[in-house]
Amino acid sequence: MKEQLLIAACKRGESWACKEIYETYAPLMMSVCLRYVNNRETARDLLQDGFIKVFTKIDSYSGAGAFGGWIRRVFVTTALEYLRTTNALKLSVDMEASGIEPAYWDESALERLTTDELMECVGRLPNGYRTIFNLYAIEGYSHKEIAGILKISEITSRTQFIRARNALQKSVLSLMEKEDVRRNST
Repeated sequence: MKEQLLIAACKRGESWACKEIYETYAPLMMSVCLRYVNNRETARDLLQDGFIKVFTKIDSYSGAGAFGGWIRRVFVTTALEYLRTTNALKLSVDMEASGIEPAYWDESALERLTTDELMECVGRLPNGYRTIFNLYAIEGYSHKEIAGILKISEITSRTQFIRARNALQKSVLSLMEKEDVRRNST
């Protein structure tokens, strides 16, 4: 009920409501921005751009679905637009050239990593891999939806996701090996 009152006040242009929406959603949306660009300054710019879009397009929010989900879609779209305009979505990274080989490990090993460590590994992925990984594994888009959003084929989306997952596995294994060496040397 409170959220609907906030949305209505924001649609009327009441600044207190916009401020409360910003304060409520800014931390979560900053993490969304960081997942796509992996650069704090650029993420801050995207955060500002995203909220400008939220407040100028709030009339398009119909009330169908969660307001937080609508805001998240605005921010994902904002991040993707930025990546497109900066040509950061180069999806044709050659596996051999990147040094990435498929990696396999016991998934229970992930329990040893913190969320921050895992997100750091995701952040190290090449832009195209990271974008598709975020859209598929975190945002929950299908490969067909990703293909439409990024204007690529569905098979390209699937291939890039597999490559992203393999690169992520290699990064996680490397991090875990470093942790094991550090622990064993103390």
